Amino acid sequence: MFKQKWTMVGVAALLLLVIAGCGDKPTAAPANGVEQDTTNVVSGAGESTPAPSDDQETEVASTPQPTADNTNAETQPSSKPVENETQKQSQSIEVYYTDSQIMDLVPAKTTINYSDDVEKYTETFKVLQSSENTDLVPLWGKIELKSLKFVEGQIVMDIHKPDEAQLGAGGESFAITSLAKTYFQFAEVKSIEVLVDGEKVESLMGHVDLLHPMTRDNS
Repeated sequence: MFKQKWTMVGVAALLLLVIAGCGDKPTAAPANGVEQDTTNVVSGAGESTPAPSDDQETEVASTPQPTADNTNAETQPSSKPVENETQKQSQSIEVYYTDSQIMDLVPAKTTINYSDDVEKYTETFKVLQSSENTDLVPLWGKIELKSLKFVEGQIVMDIHKPDEAQLGAGGESFAITSLAKTYFQFAEVKSIEVLVDGEKVESLMGHVDLLHPMTRDNS
């Protein structure tokens, strides 16, 4: 009798173990060892939209983005200020030379180009220094013009006279007269002041008085 009780107790314990084992069944692994993605994207009210597959994501990522096309853009030229060059004027003037024997003054026509008064009178002195006609001898050819300015109707010129520029009494007189007649053809010129190396001298070459200044009345 006692043995039967222990047998029944053992059977009951075995049944409990069996029941407990049946309640904890293992979840079956997915086929081919690939875990299924059951994630859904909610779209709208109560509707679920499947999440995009890897192929769709790759397609979206590979779509080229539009870029700015500058090939047709016109290049605008850079604007640079253009300096207005001063327009030079031309004027026909009369210049006075002497003959090969230094016996007389001879006028000749020539043209000068200039942009202002100083250049106008400087160019005039240059034509007094040279002649294209071999029969006309310039009386100021060897004299150097150091500076020239024009102030209130007066030309002030500073010259340098080397020894080889020395002339006789007749040549010196012609030189001063040729200078006066050439410059006084310009109506705006009222007087001429001639300096030698910055100084007022009594005579240009030692024979004829040099007036300070020379005017239309005294020359």
